[in-house]
Amino acid sequence: MEVRRQTDLLAEPLSAEDCQVQSMPDASPTKWHLAHTSWFFETFVLDGAPLEPSFDYLFNSYYEAVGPRHPRAARGLLSRPSLDEVRRYRRRIDERMLERIERGAADDVRARIVLGLNHEQQHQELILTDIKHLLGGHPDRPAYRRRPAPSGETAPRAAAALDWIPRPGGVTEIGVAAPGADGEPFAFDNESPRHEVLLRPYALASRLVTCGEYRAFMRDGGYRRPELWLSDGWAELAGERRERPLYWRSASADDDTIYTLDGERPVAVDEPVVHVSYYEADAYARWAGARLPTEAEWEAAAAPLASRDDDNLADTQAFHPRPAAARPGGLRQLYGDVWEWTASAYGPYPGYRAAPGALGEYNGKFMCSQLVLRGGSCATPRGHIRASYRNFFPAGARWQFSGIRLARDA
Repeated sequence: MEVRRQTDLLAEPLSAEDCQVQSMPDASPTKWHLAHTSWFFETFVLDGAPLEPSFDYLFNSYYEAVGPRHPRAARGLLSRPSLDEVRRYRRRIDERMLERIERGAADDVRARIVLGLNHEQQHQELILTDIKHLLGGHPDRPAYRRRPAPSGETAPRAAAALDWIPRPGGVTEIGVAAPGADGEPFAFDNESPRHEVLLRPYALASRLVTCGEYRAFMRDGGYRRPELWLSDGWAELAGERRERPLYWRSASADDDTIYTLDGERPVAVDEPVVHVSYYEADAYARWAGARLPTEAEWEAAAAPLASRDDDNLADTQAFHPRPAAARPGGLRQLYGDVWEWTASAYGPYPGYRAAPGALGEYNGKFMCSQLVLRGGSCATPRGHIRASYRNFFPAGARWQFSGIRLARDA
């Protein structure tokens, strides 16, 4: 119920009109997220006839085994059911779920409930990223909510020094054993099985790349130098006339602003750069004389380090990256702030097998033409992230809270 309440709270600042609109095919209306996460529990956990048979078509996301579905790019056209009807649907599903839990659940049903909760937490992050894309594209760039900025949050400051943290090479293990096996905590199936990888000695940057550092890349002609860009990225730049990260605007060379969920404000040079594509992250790394880490390098470094209480995850309610904390030595900002692009293609681990049935479509069928991101963001719930978590998006995606950590060979 806490997970379900958090989803409802994220929708509270929004009008019915906000919840209806879809800004692009990759984003979904908030109303659709509210309905789909309820449909998931109804379809994969609850017994009996569906409350609304048409919802199987309207709110199925991509489960071909369940049946046909409404086209993703046209979800914003679903003016009915109304937002009030969707909220009533959520309450009815909650009631049925609580009754189901009270009756007791076999291990396989409990596993589906836990999967559904983690699935809903993913959609909580999507509610924030999708509404930011909608409001950030509005001519007035209205705020999702209004809250006073913490003292000094937007004041220009020098970023904490970037250090290089050496990491040994050799054989190491990444991933998790079969999710749910032997009392292990929850993990998605794409995080397993645990397996060995061979790493060469390398080093990771102690913190994320900042807006000030990325601005230097821009001012050095970073978006006009083809030698820095992968071919598809360069073609995308030309096609979209791209010259800065998503949500940045520039009135002059020294007057950049950025749209945040709290509204538009000046770019803070010490904050992590955010909303960059893989192409932009890779081009910046080349310009900086470095590279992006592989996902195995990232996990090997992060696994011994649990998330800290001061990590900037969704629980802080900042919903925007913060400057690296001033603490001596070691890796900072591993969890939260921004999803960190890696150089690794999203594919199956050795020995991976998708689960049978419709739930087997959850991750496995997307293992093509996408890149892995690690670490979570300022929109990721704290209990949802771990060192083994594999997020994945196409190389050109920018509407997620994605940023850059550099790596280099030792």
